[in-house]
Amino acid sequence: MARLLAPTMNTHALRFLHVLAATLIAPAFTHAEIAVKNGEKIAFLGDSITQGGWSNPAGYVKLVIAGLEANGVKAEPVPAGISGHKSDQMLARLNKDVLGKNPQWMTLSCGVNDVWHGPRGVPLDDAMAKSGTYDEKVASRGTYQKNITAIIDQATAAGVKPVMLTATVIYENLGSKENGLLAPYNAFLRQLAKEKKVPMADLYAMFEERIKAENKPNEKVLTSDGVHMNTEGNKLMAIGVLKAFGLNETEIARAKTAWAPLEVAAVEFAKQQAIARAKAAAEKAAAAKAKANSKK
Repeated sequence: MARLLAPTMNTHALRFLHVLAATLIAPAFTHAEIAVKNGEKIAFLGDSITQGGWSNPAGYVKLVIAGLEANGVKAEPVPAGISGHKSDQMLARLNKDVLGKNPQWMTLSCGVNDVWHGPRGVPLDDAMAKSGTYDEKVASRGTYQKNITAIIDQATAAGVKPVMLTATVIYENLGSKENGLLAPYNAFLRQLAKEKKVPMADLYAMFEERIKAENKPNEKVLTSDGVHMNTEGNKLMAIGVLKAFGLNETEIARAKTAWAPLEVAAVEFAKQQAIARAKAAAEKAAAAKAKANSKK
């Protein structure tokens, strides 16, 4: 009888183990859904980095939209990047450029110019505003903390879901004076995102990690000039934003595959820009020469 019962007991035991294994393993295959849904609008508020993120065929704005579409989400971009803009200027045009377009989402990339513009920049807080390092118009620009908080609060009140981005590097030398000055601005963004329970893409941390890993101190790894993105920088920014929207590693990989034709287009775009710059320089030199000759 023992020989007949043993197989039956083993079968039940095996079935139990299979059920237990399935229960334990299942959570590893689950993840949060992509937050953005089909047909939703995403406003991209920012400065020249965001402006370039839209004008460049492989800019990070274009890559985010393409990455979402590669994963079955067709979103409509609302480009709102203007070169040179700081937090006070973004706050001033928030209604016109973002809220008035009725997006469901808004990414906020701001901070580089607030620091990089030096005396014409925006101080972090009231204490910094009184430091004597800013020009006579500093009071009219407010403070970074107040401006960013107002942008997030006004967007939320209007039903627009914000995604905050830490400011990217100012020069790829992580020990630069500018990056040191930028650090408390990014620290404030991280804290505000926690307080407001707003999704965040910590781009500075991603850039820092990549620059250290590459270990090429005399080369531009992620930017063309130390601030504005090259293709690799745009891709890293897009990855950060897509992760903030909830994409997992498999979906990020799918997005990267979809970016290939955009990267090819970006190479041609860069060539045409170089030709246009050379032509403009030649025309300027010819005009100057003609003017000089007319005075002889």
